[in-house]
Amino acid sequence: MKKINFNDNKNIISKQLKLARINAGLTQSQLAAKMQVLNINIDQQMISKIENNMRIVTDYELVCFCEILGIDEKTLLKDYYSQII
Repeated sequence: MKKINFNDNKNIISKQLKLARINAGLTQSQLAAKMQVLNINIDQQMISKIENNMRIVTDYELVCFCEILGIDEKTLLKDYYSQII
């Protein structure tokens, strides 16, 4: 299986996801449970890996994170946009 990296990152939302989750008052376990309600097979350990930039994020996971956290995709992608401007 090919390793997927972008500038040595597994994902580009790790910092913003953690910040948004904390601002929403959710634990990693609570966020994982809300994702599971949306039929996303993810657990607390996977959330931790995403927040620690050790796991990729799929497009449908990104959309569901935003829906749960009440934010738009651009908010989670903020670090990427700041790199290209």
